[in-house]
Amino acid sequence: MMDFYIAAFVTLFLVIDPPGLLPLFISLTQGHSATRRGIALRACLIAIFILASFGIIGEKLLEFIGIGMPAFRISGGLLLFLMAVEMLFNKRAQRREAQAEDDNHDDPSVFPLATPLIAGPGAMAAMILLVSEMSGDIGSTFVVILAMVSVVTVTFLLFLTSGPVERLLGPVGIKVITRLMGMLLAALSVQFVVDGLKGLGVL
Repeated sequence: MMDFYIAAFVTLFLVIDPPGLLPLFISLTQGHSATRRGIALRACLIAIFILASFGIIGEKLLEFIGIGMPAFRISGGLLLFLMAVEMLFNKRAQRREAQAEDDNHDDPSVFPLATPLIAGPGAMAAMILLVSEMSGDIGSTFVVILAMVSVVTVTFLLFLTSGPVERLLGPVGIKVITRLMGMLLAALSVQFVVDGLKGLGVL
């Protein structure tokens, strides 16, 4: 189970990309320095609720609407691959900034921080795929949710130290880390597609 926890943690960390959220969090909370901790906490708690819900009932919802797991693995893998390409070519930050501007309100904790920036479609797909990897039993579901909570907790801690961390890494450092994670995410997304093709009997 520990190996599965580590794999789930790494996958979700790459998808959610906490370091990549730092610059956006800072820009969204400008003028809210007194309430920055509260905004970060609300955003992370809401994201945990959304992602846990997808981990628990996501596969059953797919069954209800007639979508098989092999097909979802392939589509989820393709979605994750597109996100990896965005990370590698710096398109993801531009898209997130556009979403942030479109959904910018006085309190950004629900929109756009909780969703779609933390609990985005890629993270939702990853939750369903990871739970299904171990046949969706209670134990594996708990491990995936625990890994997700760990990643969101890291995100929250980074939000709290966003100012010093951003000054330490600088724009170049954040871009380098984002591109490295994009390469790893691309490899993981291809594995999802391969698993889906095996499930369909193609491979």
